[in-house]
Amino acid sequence: MPMRTKVFFVADVHLGLRSADPEERERRFLAFLDGITAEETLALYLLGDIWDFWYEYRDVVPREGARVVAKFIALMDAGVQVCFFPGNHDIWCYSYFESLGMRRCEQPQLTEIAGKAFCLGHGDLLGGGRRGYRLMNSIFKCRVTQALFSTLHPWLAFRLGLGWSGGNRKRHSAYHFKGESEPLYRFALQQSEAVHVDYFIFGHFHDSVDLSLPTGARLLVLKDWLSGGTPHALFDTASGDLTVAER
Repeated sequence: MPMRTKVFFVADVHLGLRSADPEERERRFLAFLDGITAEETLALYLLGDIWDFWYEYRDVVPREGARVVAKFIALMDAGVQVCFFPGNHDIWCYSYFESLGMRRCEQPQLTEIAGKAFCLGHGDLLGGGRRGYRLMNSIFKCRVTQALFSTLHPWLAFRLGLGWSGGNRKRHSAYHFKGESEPLYRFALQQSEAVHVDYFIFGHFHDSVDLSLPTGARLLVLKDWLSGGTPHALFDTASGDLTVAER
């Protein structure tokens, strides 16, 4: 029987986003999950924004990506640990994923995998962020705001959420990571100066980044799934190698 040596990392699939052929993107993600063999896989880390909009009522969850949820359950039933980090688009998850058996994580999470130190998260607001974005994030996380939004009928709430997300995507051009001037880079550098970290892995920026820090740590930002391919990172616990697939 083969040993479980593979650990996968993925972010920013944006299931449900009404652009760039959402059905094709979901099929592509399902095909990627089908390629994760339970016999060889130890864990799957979901680093945020797997859904483009997720709002979870006590008795209602989004219908988008139901087959993806079923695949997560099948992997967990087969012994694969599935860990998820809320992103800025799927921030409103409260207990549903945990009830399925997933492990919820909060960024920045320091964890050791096969003797290597990882710092994981979605990546937004680590090291700071624009004032407007910080304000919006605090509103989204406010219990009063969430309670008021929950009074909306799900039919209206999901359409408002998906409409806002899609409109926001159209208003902003593609983002390019700014290297050493980026707050996330400064965060990773300060963190790796304080404690030993081998790998920082994040999403959020929709750009592919692979940088070596002066401390010897490696900073990875995973590409989004909007332009095709199966962007992800794979750590092999047997060899200690970490590889990144951009397509």
